[in-house]
Amino acid sequence: MGRVSQAQAQENRQRVVATAARLFREKGTGISVADVMQAAGLTHGGFYKQFASKDALVGEATARAFAELEGRRTQAGDEHGGQRNAARQALIDWYLSAGHRDDAADGCPSAGLAVDMARDAGDSAAHRVYADGVRDFAEWLAVEGEDDGLVRLATMVGALLLARATHGSPLSDKILHAAHEALSASG
Repeated sequence: MGRVSQAQAQENRQRVVATAARLFREKGTGISVADVMQAAGLTHGGFYKQFASKDALVGEATARAFAELEGRRTQAGDEHGGQRNAARQALIDWYLSAGHRDDAADGCPSAGLAVDMARDAGDSAAHRVYADGVRDFAEWLAVEGEDDGLVRLATMVGALLLARATHGSPLSDKILHAAHEALSASG
């Protein structure tokens, strides 16, 4: 089998990063490189031609996941004519929904990667990307003139994690509803 072109190699790399971003949010960063490559439809042997290490992939996948969240925020803004309060509420509505609870792979990286990042030593590229993503998301959630974005984000992430952990019980939906009500009432 011959060598792949630079364009094909770049396409393969992006496929691996996109696949890893989904799998890491769904299953955690402990998933093996072999499993990521298999899910991307590529051989394990090609991994180290594309990435220096698994940590490098985790960093790129984390950045990709936060870029997807940024796209969702932008879309919410576009759908609401740039009205920040309406866009924020639309994002809260999505975030604290059963659909988001049940779809970790396409969900928020703040919640999906929280446990793995908490175990990280704190000096990795992925940890820095994660911290920047959390900060940016909290800033976007803040009501203009107030410093409540971190409280909003902590409420949302905490509620989502608890709802996922109690999925299948009536408590799961109650958690989402209670957090949604609290955040919707606060502006």
